[in-house]
Amino acid sequence: IITAIKENMEGKNYTSARVISKGKGDFLYGRFEIKANLPSGRGTWPAIWMLPTDWAYGDWPKSGEIDIMEHVGYDPNNVLMSVHTESFNHILGTQKSGGKNVPTAIGSFHVYRIDWTPYAIRGFIDDVQIFSFVNDGKGYKSWPFDKKFHLLINLAVGGNWGGVEGIDESIFPAVYKIDYVRVYKMIDK
Repeated sequence: IITAIKENMEGKNYTSARVISKGKGDFLYGRFEIKANLPSGRGTWPAIWMLPTDWAYGDWPKSGEIDIMEHVGYDPNNVLMSVHTESFNHILGTQKSGGKNVPTAIGSFHVYRIDWTPYAIRGFIDDVQIFSFVNDGKGYKSWPFDKKFHLLINLAVGGNWGGVEGIDESIFPAVYKIDYVRVYKMIDK
Protein backbone atom coordinates (compact mmCIF):
# COMPACT_ATOMS: atom_id res chain seq x y z
CA ILE A 1 0.00 0.00 0.00
CA ILE A 2 1.31 3.45 -0.95
CA THR A 3 -0.44 6.21 0.96
CA ALA A 4 -0.26 9.91 0.15
CA ILE A 5 -0.73 12.05 3.25
CA LYS A 6 -1.34 15.77 3.61
CA GLU A 7 1.52 16.79 5.90
CA ASN A 8 4.40 19.25 5.71
CA MET A 9 7.83 17.73 5.17
CA GLU A 10 10.99 19.25 3.74
CA GLY A 11 9.10 22.23 2.33
CA LYS A 12 6.41 20.12 0.66
CA ASN A 13 2.72 19.82 1.56
CA TYR A 14 2.35 16.06 1.01
CA THR A 15 4.24 12.82 1.56
CA SER A 16 3.99 9.65 -0.48
CA ALA A 17 6.32 6.93 -1.77
CA ARG A 18 8.01 5.50 -4.83
CA VAL A 19 9.17 1.88 -5.05
CA ILE A 20 12.13 1.44 -7.42
CA SER A 21 13.72 -1.85 -8.53
CA LYS A 22 16.96 -0.29 -9.93
CA GLY A 23 19.96 -2.37 -8.95
CA LYS A 24 17.70 -5.11 -7.62
CA GLY A 25 15.56 -5.80 -10.68
CA ASP A 26 16.86 -4.56 -14.02
CA PHE A 27 15.31 -6.23 -17.05
CA LEU A 28 15.71 -6.54 -20.80
CA TYR A 29 12.47 -7.84 -22.36
CA GLY A 30 9.77 -9.93 -20.74
CA ARG A 31 6.25 -9.71 -19.39
CA PHE A 32 5.51 -7.24 -16.58
CA GLU A 33 2.21 -7.75 -14.78
CA ILE A 34 0.96 -5.65 -11.88
CA LYS A 35 -2.41 -6.02 -10.14
CA ALA A 36 -3.45 -2.67 -8.68
CA ASN A 37 -6.37 -0.71 -7.23
CA LEU A 38 -6.03 3.01 -8.00
CA PRO A 39 -6.66 5.87 -5.56
CA SER A 40 -9.41 8.41 -6.08
CA GLY A 41 -9.32 12.17 -5.98
CA ARG A 42 -8.32 15.22 -7.96
CA GLY A 43 -4.57 15.70 -7.63
CA THR A 44 -3.58 12.03 -7.42
CA TRP A 45 -1.24 10.63 -10.07
CA PRO A 46 -0.51 6.91 -9.57
CA ALA A 47 1.85 5.25 -12.03
CA ILE A 48 3.55 1.97 -12.87
CA TRP A 49 6.44 2.67 -15.20
CA MET A 50 9.94 1.80 -16.34
CA LEU A 51 13.09 3.83 -16.86
CA PRO A 52 16.46 2.88 -18.37
CA THR A 53 18.96 1.68 -15.83
CA ASP A 54 22.07 3.07 -17.54
CA TRP A 55 20.74 5.93 -19.74
CA ALA A 56 22.95 4.65 -22.60
CA TYR A 57 21.47 7.01 -25.21
CA GLY A 58 21.37 10.15 -23.05
CA ASP A 59 18.94 11.96 -20.80
CA TRP A 60 15.14 11.85 -21.01
CA PRO A 61 13.58 11.03 -23.45
CA LYS A 62 16.57 9.79 -25.49
CA SER A 63 17.01 6.56 -23.50
CA GLY A 64 13.26 5.91 -23.31
CA GLU A 65 10.43 5.47 -20.82
CA ILE A 66 7.70 2.84 -20.68
CA ASP A 67 4.46 3.68 -18.88
CA ILE A 68 2.61 0.49 -17.95
CA MET A 69 -0.18 2.43 -16.22
CA GLU A 70 -0.81 6.11 -15.58
CA HIS A 71 -3.93 7.68 -14.15
CA VAL A 72 -4.76 11.20 -13.03
CA GLY A 73 -7.45 11.75 -10.42
CA TYR A 74 -9.22 14.57 -12.24
CA ASP A 75 -10.01 12.14 -15.09
CA PRO A 76 -11.41 9.17 -13.12
CA ASN A 77 -11.03 5.67 -14.52
CA ASN A 78 -9.26 6.73 -17.74
CA VAL A 79 -6.05 4.70 -17.75
CA LEU A 80 -3.14 5.28 -20.15
CA MET A 81 -0.17 3.25 -21.36
CA SER A 82 2.60 5.06 -23.25
CA VAL A 83 6.18 5.05 -24.45
CA HIS A 84 8.47 8.07 -24.66
CA THR A 85 11.50 8.26 -26.95
CA GLU A 86 13.51 11.02 -28.63
CA SER A 87 11.25 10.78 -31.70
CA PHE A 88 8.00 10.06 -29.86
CA ASN A 89 7.17 12.14 -26.78
CA HIS A 90 4.55 14.56 -25.48
CA ILE A 91 6.87 17.59 -25.79
CA LEU A 92 6.92 17.10 -29.58
CA GLY A 93 3.25 16.08 -29.68
CA THR A 94 4.24 12.69 -31.10
CA GLN A 95 3.76 10.53 -27.99
CA LYS A 96 2.55 6.98 -28.58
CA SER A 97 -0.20 6.04 -26.12
CA GLY A 98 -3.19 3.82 -25.68
CA GLY A 99 -6.00 4.44 -23.25
CA LYS A 100 -9.07 2.79 -21.87
CA ASN A 101 -11.89 3.78 -19.57
CA VAL A 102 -11.92 1.18 -16.81
CA PRO A 103 -15.16 1.95 -14.88
CA THR A 104 -13.89 0.29 -11.70
CA ALA A 105 -10.18 1.28 -11.85
CA ILE A 106 -10.82 3.15 -8.61
CA GLY A 107 -12.17 0.75 -6.01
CA SER A 108 -11.31 -2.58 -7.67
CA PHE A 109 -8.16 -4.43 -8.64
CA HIS A 110 -7.18 -4.72 -12.30
CA VAL A 111 -4.18 -6.29 -14.01
CA TYR A 112 -1.91 -3.90 -15.95
CA ARG A 113 0.59 -5.66 -18.21
CA ILE A 114 3.14 -5.09 -20.92
CA ASP A 115 4.82 -7.65 -23.11
CA TRP A 116 8.18 -6.26 -24.21
CA THR A 117 10.16 -7.99 -26.97
CA PRO A 118 12.77 -6.79 -29.50
CA TYR A 119 9.85 -6.46 -31.95
CA ALA A 120 7.27 -4.50 -29.95
CA ILE A 121 5.88 -3.28 -26.65
CA ARG A 122 2.25 -4.28 -26.19
CA GLY A 123 0.03 -3.11 -23.32
CA PHE A 124 -2.95 -4.89 -21.77
CA ILE A 125 -5.55 -4.19 -19.10
CA ASP A 126 -7.21 -7.34 -17.75
CA ASP A 127 -5.79 -9.28 -20.73
CA VAL A 128 -7.36 -6.91 -23.30
CA GLN A 129 -4.75 -5.29 -25.54
CA ILE A 130 -5.06 -1.50 -25.63
CA PHE A 131 -1.61 -0.45 -26.83
CA SER A 132 1.04 -1.52 -29.31
CA PHE A 133 4.33 0.13 -30.25
CA VAL A 134 6.32 -1.70 -32.93
CA ASN A 135 10.07 -1.33 -33.40
CA ASP A 136 10.43 0.53 -36.71
CA GLY A 137 14.10 -0.47 -37.07
CA LYS A 138 15.26 3.17 -37.32
CA GLY A 139 17.55 3.09 -34.27
CA TYR A 140 17.53 4.42 -30.74
CA LYS A 141 15.74 7.72 -31.50
CA SER A 142 12.53 5.77 -32.00
CA TRP A 143 13.44 2.47 -30.27
CA PRO A 144 15.80 2.83 -27.27
CA PHE A 145 14.22 -0.28 -25.77
CA ASP A 146 17.20 -2.58 -26.33
CA LYS A 147 18.82 -1.87 -22.95
CA LYS A 148 17.94 -2.84 -19.37
CA PHE A 149 15.09 -0.98 -17.64
CA HIS A 150 13.83 -1.05 -14.04
CA LEU A 151 10.35 -0.72 -12.53
CA LEU A 152 8.94 2.22 -10.60
CA ILE A 153 5.60 2.29 -8.78
CA ASN A 154 4.55 5.55 -7.19
CA LEU A 155 1.74 7.82 -6.12
CA ALA A 156 2.48 11.46 -6.95
CA VAL A 157 0.38 14.35 -5.68
CA GLY A 158 -0.03 17.28 -8.07
CA GLY A 159 2.69 17.76 -10.67
CA ASN A 160 2.61 18.93 -14.26
CA TRP A 161 -0.14 16.46 -15.22
CA GLY A 162 -1.71 15.21 -12.00
CA GLY A 163 -2.14 18.72 -10.63
CA VAL A 164 -3.41 20.45 -13.78
CA GLU A 165 -6.86 20.89 -12.22
CA GLY A 166 -5.62 21.43 -8.68
CA ILE A 167 -5.68 19.18 -5.64
CA ASP A 168 -8.77 18.26 -3.65
CA GLU A 169 -7.59 18.64 -0.05
CA SER A 170 -10.45 16.46 1.24
CA ILE A 171 -9.17 13.21 -0.35
CA PHE A 172 -6.30 12.52 2.02
CA PRO A 173 -5.09 10.05 2.94
CA ALA A 174 -5.14 8.71 -0.66
CA VAL A 175 -4.46 4.97 -0.90
CA TYR A 176 -2.90 3.08 -3.84
CA LYS A 177 -3.01 -0.70 -3.41
CA ILE A 178 -0.75 -3.17 -5.21
CA ASP A 179 -1.71 -6.83 -4.89
CA TYR A 180 1.31 -8.20 -6.77
CA VAL A 181 4.13 -7.50 -9.23
CA ARG A 182 5.17 -10.34 -11.52
CA VAL A 183 8.00 -10.29 -14.03
CA TYR A 184 8.42 -13.09 -16.56
CA LYS A 185 11.55 -13.65 -18.62
CA MET A 186 11.12 -13.68 -22.39
CA ILE A 187 11.68 -17.14 -23.83
CA ASP A 188 14.07 -17.05 -26.80
CA LYS A 189 12.84 -19.13 -29.73
